[in-house]
Amino acid sequence: MIMETRCFAMLKPGVLNRRLVGEVISRLEKKGLKLIGLKMMNISPELASKHYAEHKGKAFYDSLVGYITSAPVVAMCWQGDDCVTLVRKLVGSTSPAEAHPGTIRGDFCCHTQYNVIHASDSDPSAEREINLFFKPEELIDWEDNASVWF
Repeated sequence: MIMETRCFAMLKPGVLNRRLVGEVISRLEKKGLKLIGLKMMNISPELASKHYAEHKGKAFYDSLVGYITSAPVVAMCWQGDDCVTLVRKLVGSTSPAEAHPGTIRGDFCCHTQYNVIHASDSDPSAEREINLFFKPEELIDWEDNASVWF
């Protein structure tokens, strides 16, 4: 039996600007994942630097922080069996040229610099990112009576 885990995902400014929030959330819900945390927010430069700490010093770091702080984002916490793996498959490759049609990035992303979604790449990253964006009381692990269908 696969263990239920959590994954952090963030809809970036391009998703809000293009009015795709509902479409992206719907894809994750239709897969059977359980949304346990959701909020729209402006990211401060300080939070962006913590979130993208592993990219500090790279050529694209400043534009990455600039983009993520340019407009509101939607921070989400999802829960489900092998959640990080499932979310990453639905999201698709970081490179738009390599993202398959049918994935979120494959259908909605044209430029890596203006990627439409972030998703945790491992369980430890998910835990770190969830803790950066959500207080424990902001996560609601509700009884999912529909889970027998998925």
